[in-house]
Amino acid sequence: MSGPGGHRDRRPLTAVLTANAISASGSSLTLIGVPWFVLETTGSPGRAGVVAFCATLPIVVSALVGGPVIDRVGRRRVSVGSDVVCGLAVAAIPLLHQAGLLAFWLLCALMALGGLAHTPGVTARYVLLPDLARRSGTTLSRAASGYDAVARGARMTGAALAGVLIALTGAGNVLLVDGATFAVSAALVAAGLRHVPEARPRRDGPPVSARTYKAELREGYAYLARTRLLLAVVTMVMLMNGTDQGWNAVLLPVHAERQLGGAPQLGLLAALFGAGGLSGALLYGLVGHRFRRRTVFSACVLLCGAPRYAVAALTGTTLPLAVTMVVAGLASGALNPILTTVIYEKVPDALRSRVAGVLTAGCELAMPLGGLAAGFLVESAGPRGALLMVGGVYLLATLSPLVLPAWKDMDAGAVSRTEPGRPSATPEARTPHPSA
Repeated sequence: MSGPGGHRDRRPLTAVLTANAISASGSSLTLIGVPWFVLETTGSPGRAGVVAFCATLPIVVSALVGGPVIDRVGRRRVSVGSDVVCGLAVAAIPLLHQAGLLAFWLLCALMALGGLAHTPGVTARYVLLPDLARRSGTTLSRAASGYDAVARGARMTGAALAGVLIALTGAGNVLLVDGATFAVSAALVAAGLRHVPEARPRRDGPPVSARTYKAELREGYAYLARTRLLLAVVTMVMLMNGTDQGWNAVLLPVHAERQLGGAPQLGLLAALFGAGGLSGALLYGLVGHRFRRRTVFSACVLLCGAPRYAVAALTGTTLPLAVTMVVAGLASGALNPILTTVIYEKVPDALRSRVAGVLTAGCELAMPLGGLAAGFLVESAGPRGALLMVGGVYLLATLSPLVLPAWKDMDAGAVSRTEPGRPSATPEARTPHPSA
């Protein structure tokens, strides 16, 4: 399939990939800037965990109920509106702080507002990818690899920039830059998807009402409940994302502050992980189709998580952790392209937004508790004890592809694209994405 008149139209896909890159780089600024801002202004790992909880709980709430809204309002409008709200929320933090008006409860509220708006925009761009790939004449697996590689490259750049900017100008100015990235992303999507039919509101469904909304929402949950592989993926990624939220929001910033020398080392480590992830995603896009998905996924998921926690707990210098972050990033680069391909094959077009919202909510369900628990673990058991305990949970979660039979379906057939819910014999598949 191609654009109007049978011609390939790569502009919408390029616009979304570029917007996603800018948004991802801004998210890296937030990921490093907000915890450092909290540690600078309060000195409390526990409060950093509370802020992480407030930022991520609304993400889960909006993902749980937002799937039908995306189709009704339109994917372009949702993406643009999401970026505008997130940009205003994050930019308000340093401005209010400079004015002496930023109480801790207000910081938590602004982070919650950004979290509430963030997921619908990410989901709206995510579910457009198959349509934009067909419009551009690009294969889905290549588009999925490109989508993930671009995001990882941007996160790598954003992380390195955040470490340098914090050291030179302070965490508050980093958040102002982040607000500007949301504005640019919104403008790109608004212009790039203006003439894309799939990005407009859907008018072919029944009239909007509480009853139809509940029915559409229930459809997404029902589809997930009867698809064993998607349930297994959601459960594992939920635990991975929960522990990684603790790592990103509390454990790694505290480790960098107390053991490694400060924000530049934090930015360096995050950038190295991003560089490894970018390389891994590109490598999988080139040669990944030659190997069984489950084999590659099982090996990579074991390497990408638990070793980071162990090395950080057992060493107090930057070099061993830096090497580990590169290897972990390289392994993580293959995960999202595999899961992305699996989801797009397993979920019918008509249910894509609804199921994607449910998948996102499930995968992020443990994130609010992950940051909160990590903050209190550091204060009660110390950084080393917290790292070992959280890393142990990560290891147990990532063993599941090796032991649960449902994961065998990763290499099985896909779902029919014309009849929702009916399996077909077409090989391939796609799924949700770990935050790492």
